[in-house]
Amino acid sequence: MIRLSVITCTYNAAHELPRTLDSVRAQSYPYVEHILLDGRSTDDTWSIARAYEEQSVGMENGHTVVLKSEKDQGLYDAMNKGLYLATGDYLVFLNAGDVFPSDNTLEQVANAVGEGEALPAVLYGDTDIVNDEGRFLRHRRLSPPEQLSWRSFRQGMLVCHQAFYVRTDIARQTPYHLDYRFSADVDWCIRVMKNAEAMGLPLRNIHAVVVNYLEGGMTAKNHRASLKERFSVMRNHYGLLSTLLMHLWFVVRRWF
Repeated sequence: MIRLSVITCTYNAAHELPRTLDSVRAQSYPYVEHILLDGRSTDDTWSIARAYEEQSVGMENGHTVVLKSEKDQGLYDAMNKGLYLATGDYLVFLNAGDVFPSDNTLEQVANAVGEGEALPAVLYGDTDIVNDEGRFLRHRRLSPPEQLSWRSFRQGMLVCHQAFYVRTDIARQTPYHLDYRFSADVDWCIRVMKNAEAMGLPLRNIHAVVVNYLEGGMTAKNHRASLKERFSVMRNHYGLLSTLLMHLWFVVRRWF
């Protein structure tokens, strides 16, 4: 059976974290490892995580919980630590405040792997945007294509980071670049897909909404800096001319 590692990196997220923990705990799929990496929060985040770990002992859902608390160099450094702690076949990052849309979401993800063939490099799905109370706001404007490749991200980040399940062995070969503060996830997804193509491995659409994403994350709060950094990421992967033309199209699309 496919084992899934869900990685949640936190820092002072006491308000948002409980709903994420409840969502993972409620998953019907039994082969789940939940890794929580805390950057030494100064609020109640760590005590909430410890209580979650204690409550998971003896539960019949088959899940395991792994906690680690230490200083880090930021979100992407914490994510890199998660890559090496994960023991599942696939891993996904679920931020504090983000939740799975249903209790059988991870079962849907695992079933998308298929049988009797090489494991896909990436499983990916759709995203809904929710508010701070967990209420549906809208479907994510960008949606994943049926056939995804690293070239697809010329059009923007078509798959949300939290809807992008990567084979753990490939993820470890592709750590996040810490030179990026806000867009290392975009760069990471592209490099993962490049590696998948080089290995001749498929990327598989789950054909389902697999995450409810909390509006207003780190990128939204640092919008201008994030846009500059994302331009740099796209230029590095697609070239300057292609990136300029695509950004011109973004402007035209926004106004028309």
